[in-house]
Amino acid sequence: ECLVTVPFLNQAHAYKDKVAKGVEANAGLFNYPMLMAADILLYDAEVIPVGNDQRQHVEYAREAVTKFNNAYDDLFTPPQELILDSVGVVPGTNGEKMSKSYKNTIPLFGLQDDITKAVMSIKTDSDGAFPEHVFNIHKLYRKEEELKPLYESNKNNYKALKEALAADIHSFMKESQTRRDELQKNPDEVMRVLSDGADKAKEIAAKKMKQVRKAIGILG
Repeated sequence: ECLVTVPFLNQAHAYKDKVAKGVEANAGLFNYPMLMAADILLYDAEVIPVGNDQRQHVEYAREAVTKFNNAYDDLFTPPQELILDSVGVVPGTNGEKMSKSYKNTIPLFGLQDDITKAVMSIKTDSDGAFPEHVFNIHKLYRKEEELKPLYESNKNNYKALKEALAADIHSFMKESQTRRDELQKNPDEVMRVLSDGADKAKEIAAKKMKQVRKAIGILG
């Protein structure tokens, strides 16, 4: 944080969005890009799989690398974002980016009725024959060339198209839901895996932080 400027952090999309909406942004939100940068750089991550909305965070992390490496030593790896075009932006039920904050999500690990309820609530254009928001979510689960005949044969039949989407989501998630149910029945194994992962992460982080402290002069 001491190596970047306030004007630089002022350009963060999340911060600017809050301010534009008249919401009083707190210091945690303002500094969050650097917190995320620290999480990325601490483990020398080279490639970060993200959505389009997270691209700037990886750019901020690269800026932090440049600032630190120029000021002290070449300790950090400049990360690169990996964004798949097909899922760069996942639309929510209202057509905006899917986010819990926007309350426009589909509960992928919910019961089939919960998934169907969310899908049936997807915003549609009553003046058009093509439900764009439904289609944009649907193509995450089936190829567009497979969907086009379905949508052509069900023009104006939003209910049938939404039901088809709900069925495809349920089918796609069935194996993952089964695996999740198995893990829920064995919480001790879940905690063991998490604990082992945390121990490995701490070992890597401790080594890196020792190098950082030495480079900035607070460790002999």
